[in-house]
Amino acid sequence: MIDEHAPAARLYGRRKGKKLSAHQQSLLETLLPRLALDPARPIADAAGLFPHASEQVWLEIGFGGGEHLAAEAAAHSDQGFIGCEFFENGVVKALSLIAEQDLDNIRLYQGDARLIIDALPARSLAGAYLLYPDPWPKRRQRKRRFLSGDMLKRLARIVRAGGEIRFATDIDDNAAWTLARALDSSDFEWQAKTARDWREPWAGWASTRYEAKALAAGRKPVYLTFVRK
Repeated sequence: MIDEHAPAARLYGRRKGKKLSAHQQSLLETLLPRLALDPARPIADAAGLFPHASEQVWLEIGFGGGEHLAAEAAAHSDQGFIGCEFFENGVVKALSLIAEQDLDNIRLYQGDARLIIDALPARSLAGAYLLYPDPWPKRRQRKRRFLSGDMLKRLARIVRAGGEIRFATDIDDNAAWTLARALDSSDFEWQAKTARDWREPWAGWASTRYEAKALAAGRKPVYLTFVRK
């Protein structure tokens, strides 16, 4: 068994970047309140968060600029998507995409995704995405990595049987570290049979700006899928 520690209780990194434009500030003040979730109030019905009461609800943890989140929501209008992001400028970028595409099947939380994970009801998600998280490369920083053994247990509570956690990274050490914890989990299994199963992205994959930078730098992404037992 892996000697696993619970994830750090705080988030690291910047909360804000460059100054927002007047339009961006307006989105933050007018659109975000209409879409924002409050983790202090337990979510009794995840599907009920959306106008079409979708039974297929996905969570994206740390959505960056929201490119993937918006693309998935646009491609699957009958499904619901919850996006969590700590960085304010990323939230604003996602709001811009939501407004431009008039997407009504996204709900957002600006803050620590762990709070939303704990607020969601049991077996309420079809799956979750964690795409290119900070790899925290130094040994002493690894406890900050998100998909720890403890987090897999917390995700197991809210992902229904047959649901998936989809994880992408361009950092080999982070891929190996995460895979080791998934293989040690009693709740999820890695069903890969050939190298294509982790070298090629999921069907309908909407790439991100970070992935484009990784590819331009010559780094090869890894796509891992962990299925809820």
